[in-house]
Amino acid sequence: MSRTRNPDRLILFTDAVVAIAITLLILPLVEVVTESRAEGLTALEVITDHKPQIFSFLLSFAVIANFWLAHHRVFEHVRAYNPVILRVNLLWLLAIVILPFPTEIVGAYKADQFTAGFYAGAILLLSSCQTALAWLIKGHRELENPEDPVSTRELRNSIVLTGLTLLAFLLAAFVPGVTFYALLLLLLSPVLMRVLDRVSPVQKSQ
Repeated sequence: MSRTRNPDRLILFTDAVVAIAITLLILPLVEVVTESRAEGLTALEVITDHKPQIFSFLLSFAVIANFWLAHHRVFEHVRAYNPVILRVNLLWLLAIVILPFPTEIVGAYKADQFTAGFYAGAILLLSSCQTALAWLIKGHRELENPEDPVSTRELRNSIVLTGLTLLAFLLAAFVPGVTFYALLLLLLSPVLMRVLDRVSPVQKSQ
C-alpha cells in the first residue's frame, strides 16, 4: 500500500522552485545592459536593439505564472500526496526549470522550426504534467479533498489545453514557416470549452 503525506511541504518546495525559475528569466536581460553599456549604446538602444529578448522574457514570465496559478488551483483539491504525485510534480518542476533555457535560445537565435519546437515542447511537457496531476487526483479517495474535489470541467479544460499544446508543438516543430504562430492555438482553449459545455454540459457538482 502506497504511503500518503501532507501536501504542504511539497507545495512549499514547488513554490520555491517556481520562484527561482521565474527570477532566472531576467538574468539574460541584466547581462544585456552590462554588455550594451560596454559597447557604448544608449539606454534607449538597449531596449530597441533587444526586443526579441524582452519579448521572450515577458512571454515566458506569463507562461510560468499561468502554469503556477493552474498548479495552485489543482493542489487546492489535494489533501495528501503519494509517490506517483511526487514524481509527476517533479517532472512538472523540471519543465519549469528548463523553460529559461529555450527562452534564452528564442531571444538569441532566429525563429525556426527547432527553436519554436523546443519552446513549444517545454510548454507541452508542462501542460501534460498538469493534466496528469488533475487526472491522478480526481476520484482518488486518499488524495482528493472530499469537500473540494477536482471537477469534471476542470479536468476536461486541462485535457483540451494539452491537446491544443500538442497540436501547436507539432505545427511549430514540423511545419516550415509556422514557428511561434502555432502557440496562438492556445487562445482557442476558452472557445473550445464553451463549445464542449454546450454539446456535453457538465453539472456544477462534477
